[in-house]
Amino acid sequence: MEQAHVLLIEQLNERLAAADNAPLYLKFAQTIKNAVRNGTLEHGNILPGERDLSQLTGVSRITVRNAMEALEKEGVVTRSRGYGTQINNIFEYSLKEAPGFSQQVALLGKKPSTLWMNRQVVKCPADVADRLTISAGDEVFLLKRIRYVDDEAVSIEESYVPVGLIGNVEDIGISLYDYFRSQNIHPQRTKSYVSARMPDAEFRAHMQTDDNIPMLVIKQVAFDGQRGPIEYSISHCRSDLYTFVCEA
Repeated sequence: MEQAHVLLIEQLNERLAAADNAPLYLKFAQTIKNAVRNGTLEHGNILPGERDLSQLTGVSRITVRNAMEALEKEGVVTRSRGYGTQINNIFEYSLKEAPGFSQQVALLGKKPSTLWMNRQVVKCPADVADRLTISAGDEVFLLKRIRYVDDEAVSIEESYVPVGLIGNVEDIGISLYDYFRSQNIHPQRTKSYVSARMPDAEFRAHMQTDDNIPMLVIKQVAFDGQRGPIEYSISHCRSDLYTFVCEA
């Protein structure tokens, strides 16, 4: 048995033996998610079959199947007949905190990168102006880029930032929020709106996803403690790679 599988079985048995009232299938599913987070399991790994997992952990195959169904719904795994259950490259993104995309990726032990598509001054559209509490037609920077995690394209993001908050736009590297902090601007919180729709041609071309996989659309306002709204972003994200987390 592969070393990753040995470690996974150890973690599963330890979690399943814990004295709490959580359903066994949830314990099972959460342990596999944790194994992805801590690097025990990596993108592309194939899990042992349901029968093997059942025998090695002492739980029923129904419990294993329920756990796998839950993980598949969250996008953590992909199951296919004759091939097995494969670990996906999942990126958990917090909707509660405001450290920025790059920092969240780095904290997960992954490598963020960016391909810039646009960095120019435009007249602010009315709907964006409402979010930024400025007047329609005011000048804002439009920052459009493709986001990568471990060299895999995961989203296309458009950010609108009032021109007064950016000096030299060329100084912005991978992280807009790192640039903000270098200018003594500190994002404190975000307000997010999440929806889903079928991908357009641009998204399919850059993400190389199937036509029938929906994309997640995240509209988010970032606030600085002193200045109020400092960024309005619209992110089109791969629904098979992103898991959004928001704790009460």
